[in-house]
Amino acid sequence: MSPVTSVPLNDGRSIPQLGYGVFKVDPDVTADVTGQALRAGYRHIDTAKVYGNESGVGRALRESGLDREDVFVTTKLWDDAHAHDDAIAACETSLQELGLEQIDLYLIHWAAPSQGKYLEAWKALIELRERGLVRSIGVSNFPLPQLEEIIEATGVVPAVHQIELHPYFPQHELREAHARHGIVTESWGPLGQGKSDLLENEVITSVAQAHGASPAQVVLAWHLAHGIVALPKSVTPERIVENLAAAELELSADEIAAIDGLDRGPAGRGGTDPSSK
Repeated sequence: MSPVTSVPLNDGRSIPQLGYGVFKVDPDVTADVTGQALRAGYRHIDTAKVYGNESGVGRALRESGLDREDVFVTTKLWDDAHAHDDAIAACETSLQELGLEQIDLYLIHWAAPSQGKYLEAWKALIELRERGLVRSIGVSNFPLPQLEEIIEATGVVPAVHQIELHPYFPQHELREAHARHGIVTESWGPLGQGKSDLLENEVITSVAQAHGASPAQVVLAWHLAHGIVALPKSVTPERIVENLAAAELELSADEIAAIDGLDRGPAGRGGTDPSSK
């Protein structure tokens, strides 16, 4: 099993730094590939209501034979107005789909500022934690103003903020805010989601060649070196194993700095700008 470390959360818990994401994984194959990931050694699974595959994740957990406490499970509250209005009911539905009594980390999937309901949704997540239905709470895809607003309004700091992040789009401003507040930065799309030439970039490939590693392993190792939680997704058995092995790859300070230099600023974003929703 690869030596995946855990990073501390501001609520006294911890989260495995390398997880397995099931974004866009067909519900019909989710149980199988999540089971493969668990057998490979992943102990952190990330899903969401909108993915439609929570039940497959739950089935894989039940069939794995692993103790519940050994696997960290994240799911997310979708951003439609109804879900934000009744986050408690949405969470209960996710618990039923997963077949769990508690969710390790529950995130607001998008702030959706145009709806203006993210603060009430955050208050509901605080209640969910108080009721013991979830252990840790956080957010995903929050612009900085909305992130600061929910903290100021409630005094409760998210444990995690999951955002698009990779060497082409390293999100310096948000990461600096996270550091000030003690929020763990978590990356979705850490490998660029195939929307750019990131894995063919000469800097990445040269570092990979020097280590006898894959470009994907190098990019994931860069995330880990910066203390970022990364959630690679693959349904290919060999790549599931290969991505986890990135935990064993140590980059030099010069290599990390070279990859840092790939920052393309806002032009590096591959997904939706959270402020536009």
